[in-house]
Amino acid sequence: MRIILSICLLLLFTVSCQESGRATTDSQQEQPFLQLTALPQRVPLNAKASDLTKSWIEFNSLNTGFDALYTVENAEDLALVLDDLVERQKLLEESAYPAAFDLPQVRGRQRVMKTFILKTKAAVEYREDATEPAIELINAYNAMRTQFNVLVNNTLDTQLLSDE
Repeated sequence: MRIILSICLLLLFTVSCQESGRATTDSQQEQPFLQLTALPQRVPLNAKASDLTKSWIEFNSLNTGFDALYTVENAEDLALVLDDLVERQKLLEESAYPAAFDLPQVRGRQRVMKTFILKTKAAVEYREDATEPAIELINAYNAMRTQFNVLVNNTLDTQLLSDE
């Protein structure tokens, strides 16, 4: 009786372990690496900001890097694009900013963007869904572009505020 009970328990454990192994394999294959349709569109630069950034080679290079983010087809391509974005961001960080954009507001937003590039890169390396960090990355990039638009449209003289 004990032998039959032991064999039944052993058989039950074996069958239950095999089914759970199959379930995890199926769920790993179905998980997408990045949903391109969920990525927000980039904020357009207005005419004044576009004129100021036209001669800024490092910023234009970063724009090109973000164009490639919308065309990735698999996780390996995404990893390459993110590596490229890290390098382009470093070049932008070390470059000479135009006078209108050489402010802490812009540099701070660039650091936030760098953080989200690295967060997205970590998600890809750990084979997690990179959609949420990529959305945060695009939002941080859009915040920097929005700041460009705000700075060129700001007509308030800060000297007037400090004199009073």
